[in-house]
Amino acid sequence: MTQTTTVRVALDGRGYDIVIGGAVLDSCGERVAKLAGHGRVVVVTDETVADLHLPALRAALAAAEIAPTEIVLPAGERTKDFTHLQQLLDRLLETGVARDSIVVALGGGVIGDLAGFAASVVLRGIDLIQIPTTLLAQVDSSVGGKTGINSAHGKNLIGSFHQPRLVLADIDVLDTLPERELVAGYGEVVKYGLIADPAFLAWLEEHGRAVIAGDAQARRHAIATCCAAKARLVGDDEREHGRRALLNLGHTFGHALEAESGFTDSLRHGEAVAIGTILAFEYSVALGLCPAEDLARVRRHFTAVGLPTAPPALGAVPRRAQALLAHMTHDKKVRDGRPTFVLMRGIGQAFLYRDAGDREVLAVLEQAIAA
Repeated sequence: MTQTTTVRVALDGRGYDIVIGGAVLDSCGERVAKLAGHGRVVVVTDETVADLHLPALRAALAAAEIAPTEIVLPAGERTKDFTHLQQLLDRLLETGVARDSIVVALGGGVIGDLAGFAASVVLRGIDLIQIPTTLLAQVDSSVGGKTGINSAHGKNLIGSFHQPRLVLADIDVLDTLPERELVAGYGEVVKYGLIADPAFLAWLEEHGRAVIAGDAQARRHAIATCCAAKARLVGDDEREHGRRALLNLGHTFGHALEAESGFTDSLRHGEAVAIGTILAFEYSVALGLCPAEDLARVRRHFTAVGLPTAPPALGAVPRRAQALLAHMTHDKKVRDGRPTFVLMRGIGQAFLYRDAGDREVLAVLEQAIAA
């Protein structure tokens, strides 16, 4: 029997399990049926994932006597917009969804965020199951209830908190991902060690390549560790008024980089977060808060696993720095006109910094761009 690990997200009256292991997709029919009851099941996925994994989900649901409605959307970050949200909502309503229906999001972060947001607003909210198919989604975006879409003003600025009823993380589906996608997802894995768990970072320095390369035991341990850490933060601070915001390490810089790149596949979310994490450490070092040795250690590890550590070439230094700063002013973490950064006092010592000045942020950006 394939070994699984279950992590519980403890929320008063709305808690749910994250089931992590091999062959979880093939055996999910009974779990879905238990939550769906007699309601309609609507699977939302994208074209790439549909070809790879929809037949297995369809078979698992058929074994539980569920004949789902299937909605297949285009793949890619650009699907996470108003146009595709409206299309998805119209399709859901056309299928005849009711309050007892359940949406099953089968895909990576884009599908999880978009389908989750649609589930949160159609009929003022129906149930959701997340079946994440990327490493990034399994350790981060499928857990915690954040849903949303991008806008011309920035990433994830329109959305809602809508917790799933269940998360099914099948590590076997990760074998179908290209290495770049796995490495990008690893950018979200390593942040959990950097934020508050130096022992996990040390484990990743030894086993990180095995996680990317496909070692099942290493993957299950890494995903379970990340999910357990996120579950604790979500349980204590569901709507991100406090410590949950530490999970945004690298994201203020990273989201600006994604916006500047036009939300295209030229820069994956995990890659942007990795670059943003290095920038957060550089900012921390520049402020005299963090030892330079810790920055060097993180940079070495990122380089060893294939993560980028510098912003991509997007134009002249001053213009690019100003453009990135402008994107940050539209970030959803802005308070009193200033973006909130997660900075570091050292490995495992993340904290929220809300006193950033434009000049010091520009200095960090210009130095990184010019390097």
